[in-house]
Amino acid sequence: MLKRISILLLVLIVVVSCRKNDRAIVVSKIKSASKLATVEFTLDKVVFATKDKKFLGLIRLNQAAFLAYTQAYVKTGIDLNKLKPEDIEIDGHAINLLLPPVEVVNFSYPVEKYRVDESVKRKKFLVKFKIEDYDDLFRQAEIDIRNSLKYLGMVKTTEEKTRLMMESLLKNLGYNEIYIDFKKGELLTEIDVDLGENGE
Repeated sequence: MLKRISILLLVLIVVVSCRKNDRAIVVSKIKSASKLATVEFTLDKVVFATKDKKFLGLIRLNQAAFLAYTQAYVKTGIDLNKLKPEDIEIDGHAINLLLPPVEVVNFSYPVEKYRVDESVKRKKFLVKFKIEDYDDLFRQAEIDIRNSLKYLGMVKTTEEKTRLMMESLLKNLGYNEIYIDFKKGELLTEIDVDLGENGE
């Protein structure tokens, strides 16, 4: 009887040990693929503004217009290095993953992509755009882009690509029943519009 209990305990220890080893292997393989879990987006932004010259603050004497085309480059991804052992459940050939949330890993809004439409840009008598106006418009356009990212389907697209990549990797490791979910998080910290306008 004691011998049978000892054998059962030994088998249980071996099974638990194997599961821990399997989990460690999965964590290692997933983290090694961290750089692959990214998606790049190019966003076009049109900047249009008008500036009025008014008499006594009421009567418009003239108006200047400004139009520019800009581009932003965004790379989203999942930091697989944040994956924890407890985020993985293994049961034979079935595996359940809870991956870290999608986040912006790089955001670029280059000045060299700021192209002014000279056909619209007009200097009117008594009113024109100043260098400070252009700087404010550029900064505000960047804030608009950053704050709109969560509405552009980037999270869904990145999750879908990551899911396909993970399924392929896990199938190669011998798993045929794969369940993948994602934690929720903030894609990119939003900038307060008033704070951006005040430049504080």
